[in-house]
Amino acid sequence: MKPVASNKPFKRILLTGAAGGLGRVLRERIKPWADIVRLSDIVDMGEAQEGEEIMPCDLSDKAAVHTLMQEVDVVLHFGGISTENNFEAIMQANILGTYHIYEAVHQAQVKRVIFASSNHTVGYYKTTDYIDAHMPMRADGMYGVSKCFGETLSRYYFDRFGIETVCVRIGSSFPEPVNPRMMVTYFSYDDLLELLRCALFTPRVGHTISFGVSNNPASWWDNRYASHLGYQAKDSSAAFAHKFPNSGAYPVADDITTLYQGGAFLLTGPQYK
Repeated sequence: MKPVASNKPFKRILLTGAAGGLGRVLRERIKPWADIVRLSDIVDMGEAQEGEEIMPCDLSDKAAVHTLMQEVDVVLHFGGISTENNFEAIMQANILGTYHIYEAVHQAQVKRVIFASSNHTVGYYKTTDYIDAHMPMRADGMYGVSKCFGETLSRYYFDRFGIETVCVRIGSSFPEPVNPRMMVTYFSYDDLLELLRCALFTPRVGHTISFGVSNNPASWWDNRYASHLGYQAKDSSAAFAHKFPNSGAYPVADDITTLYQGGAFLLTGPQYK
């Protein structure tokens, strides 16, 4: 019997960081886009469900990453350390690991990557600033530095080899805001999925940097240079305004975490050891 032809856009999507906070959110939601979702992480991901492949992988292992990339159509690269940490750990997971991803993408002739970047690439802009993706990066810690590296590396692989990337500078993607800062950076799960859909299915994206954020009442980020993706946020932190009645009083005098967009990340990192 011949296999039934699939009408899904991709045969195989690779999701790195599948056991992470957002990886777990995306695991089920991206299944309509591919016959197979290949899930990868360094920790336990549970049992494979229908339409899934489980492939544990340490991103610092070059050979393992090249094996991981076989027969992949597109990559959602969410793997790595997602909070501030010491440089040695971040170097292995986020810097060396991202290099291995892009080199494997190049060798396997994968045409598009969605790179989970971060708002912490620009965390040292003030909360009174309104910035766009063409302004210089200003990381607020080693984690942010690693994401700056990933954005620069992805640009190189596009310029040199034509590998398209959408870098999503993720704001705060949680079920709801938990502090006044998140009233500005809130990025709902549904809006995250919609931005990924736009990033995957827009015919030509080149090298695009998009701020991942919902349609919140206050904004620090101008997404004009990602307008070709057609992303339109449907959700807003306004629904949670009753929980933070004083969130409009920003920044707060003598509080560095409200003076700069990076928030509490400015209190972490090597300078505070």
